Amino acid sequence: MRLSSRKPSRIHRAWLVAIVTTLALVATAAFRSTTGAFFEPLESEFGWLRPQLSTAVTINLVVYGLAAPFAATLLERYSMRKVAASALALVASGAGLSVFISQIWQLWILWGVLVGLGTGAMALVFGSVVANRWFSERRGLVMGIFSGANAAGQLVFLPSIVVIIEQYSWRIAALVVAVFAVLIIPLLRWPFANSPAEAGVLPYGATDAVDTPAAEPQQGSMAAATLKALFSASRYPAFWVLAMTFWICGWSTNGLVQTHFIPAAHDHGMPATTASGLLALVGIFDILGTVFSGWLTDRVRPWLLLAVYYALRGLSLLFLHSLMGPTVEPLLWIFIIFYGLDWVATVPPTVVLCRQYFGPVKATVVFGWVFAFHMIGAGAGSLTAGLSRETTGSYLAAWITAAVLCFAAAVSLLFLPRMRKAYKDPQLEQVGV
Repeated sequence: MRLSSRKPSRIHRAWLVAIVTTLALVATAAFRSTTGAFFEPLESEFGWLRPQLSTAVTINLVVYGLAAPFAATLLERYSMRKVAASALALVASGAGLSVFISQIWQLWILWGVLVGLGTGAMALVFGSVVANRWFSERRGLVMGIFSGANAAGQLVFLPSIVVIIEQYSWRIAALVVAVFAVLIIPLLRWPFANSPAEAGVLPYGATDAVDTPAAEPQQGSMAAATLKALFSASRYPAFWVLAMTFWICGWSTNGLVQTHFIPAAHDHGMPATTASGLLALVGIFDILGTVFSGWLTDRVRPWLLLAVYYALRGLSLLFLHSLMGPTVEPLLWIFIIFYGLDWVATVPPTVVLCRQYFGPVKATVVFGWVFAFHMIGAGAGSLTAGLSRETTGSYLAAWITAAVLCFAAAVSLLFLPRMRKAYKDPQLEQVGV
C-alpha cells in the first residue's frame, strides 16, 4: 500500500482517531471515577464499612495498573480495535452486573477485577499507543487531550450519577455507565483505525514513512515480552524516578482525592451533591490543565514541569483539611481550581520522558509499567486513607501524608537530567532535553 505524503485537504484521519480514542477513554474512566459516590448508599444498604469499600477500589486500581503494561503489549501485537472493544465490554459487564450484588466479595470481583481489567486495557496506555502511531508532531498536546478524557468521564458522569443515586438508586446509576460504555463500541469500526498504514495515510506531521518508528519483531509470549521490558528498563535509575513519582501521582489523585473527597467533605457537613459538583469542577479544570500541560511539554523541559507540578500539589494538600466545611468558602474554590489544573498534568511530560529515555519502540510498554506504579500507588493511597479515617475519624493524616510524598517526588525529579538514558535521540541531545 502506498502511503500518501500530500497534505490532505480535509482534517487528517489522525484527529478522527484521536476523537474516538478520547470518547473510549471517557467511557472507561466513567465508572472508576465515580466510585466514591457509591460509598454512602452501599454503606446504608449493606452495612459495609469504609475499609471494605476502599478495598474494592484498591483492587480495582491495582488490577487497573497491572493490566496496563500487558495491555500495551497486546495493543502493539494485535488489533487495537479488538482490545478496545473487549475492554469496553468488561467495563459494561462489571458495572451492569453490580446491580445484583449482595456480598462484599462480589463487589470486589466486579468493581475490582472486571472493571479493573477493562479500564486497565484502555487507560492512558491505549492513548499512548495511539499518540505514538498516529502523531509524528503534537504528541504532547494529544496526550494532554487523552489525559483530560479521564476528567471528562468524571465531569460528564459524576454530578448526574449523584442525582440518579439520590432520586432513584445506585443500581440505576451503575446501569447508566454500562450503557454508555456499550454505545462507544460501534465507533471503533469507523473512523478508528489500528494504524496510519491501515488507513493508507502517514502519521500526522510525518513527511516520510521512515518518520514512523518501526516495531521490534514480536517473538515469544506476551507475558514474557512485557516482563522483559520491565527488567530491561529497571536497570536504569531514570525508570525508578519516573515510576515512583507516578506512584505518588496515583496516591494523591485517583487513590486519595477522587475516591475520598466526597466522603471527606461529608464528614465536614457538606452535602454529597455539593461535593460531587466540586469534583466535577476539578474535571473541568483538569481538561484545561492537561491540554495546556501537553502544549507546554512540547516547549519546556518535561522533568522541570513535573517537579513544579508535584511541589505545588503537595503545597495545596497541606491546607485542604482546614478548607473543608459545610459550605464552599473562597479558599476551597481556589484549591479545586488549582487541583483540577494539576490533576493529571503530569501525564504528558511523563509519556515524553519515557520516549526520550527508552526510545520510540519501547516507550509504550515502559510507560505501561510506569502507569502500573501509578495505579498501585492509587490503590495504596485509597486503602491507607480509608484505614486512617476509620482509625482516627478524620482524613487529616491522609492529606498530610500525600503532601509529603509530593514534595519527595519534586525533589527526586531534579536528579533526572543527570541519569543515563537507554536510548539517545541525536536531535534531542542537540537541544539538551
